[in-house]
Formats: sequence, structure tokens, C-alpha cells
Amino acid sequence: MITGIGVDTVGIARFGQQLERTPKLRERLFAPAERELPIASLAARFAAKEALIKALGGSGALRWSDLEVVRDGERAPAFAPTPGLSAALAARGADRAHLSMTHDADHATAFVVVEHLGEGGGPAAAHDTLAVRGEDNGTGAS
Repeated sequence: MITGIGVDTVGIARFGQQLERTPKLRERLFAPAERELPIASLAARFAAKEALIKALGGSGALRWSDLEVVRDGERAPAFAPTPGLSAALAARGADRAHLSMTHDADHATAFVVVEHLGEGGGPAAAHDTLAVRGEDNGTGAS
């Protein structure tokens, strides 16, 4: 059962300017593995984190360090299963967060669906991450 939906769009150039003006922002918003990615990919990840917070109905006790976007073996984006994110999902009666993100021209957009699988967990319960397949703009660069 879907328990939340969130979407966010970020202007890539504007986001890049903000990161240049406030260098410590990169460390605050992104996990070490994310920090050196191109600006378009960082903007998509920031949009993903904002969309997740919207899908959860607020950030609650979540910190930026609890939110990391990773890629699975097929390059689909997912949220890393951090203890903070797992607790936030559980507090809202959810089991999973599905992520789709893209960037094109000067905008990055992410869409998140938060889901409760119910008893037994279903086939998605076997995944290591808290999300299943997402989409990108076809470049694999998000």
C-alpha cells in the first residue's frame, strides 16, 4: 500500500551557484561517495532527498547524513538503507521508498513513492536497498 508520494524539481545552474557560494553545503547535503559527482547529478540527488522528505510527510528526526542515493547493479537509483532512514520509514508505517530521478537541460527532478508491503514483505523485501528501480535521462549520469 502506498503511504506517501513526493516530487521535487531543482534548477541545476542555480543549485550549482549555491554550492559555489557555500562550499560547506556539499559536505552537509551529500555522503562522501556523492560529493564529487557532476552538478546535474548532485541536483538530482538533492531533489530525490527533498522528494523523500515530502513523501514521508516531513523530515522528523532525519538528517541529511541519513539520506544517500546509490545505484544498484543495473544502475537504478535507490536510497541506501541507513539506520536513520529505516527508522523514519518504520515510524510512518512504511517499508520501502521507490525512487525515480532525471535531469535534462537545466532541471533535475525526482519522484519518490513510500510503500508499506504488509506482512510477509512480498518480493521486494529481499532487496538490500530501500528502493527498487528508478529511471534517469538515459545517460546513466544521475
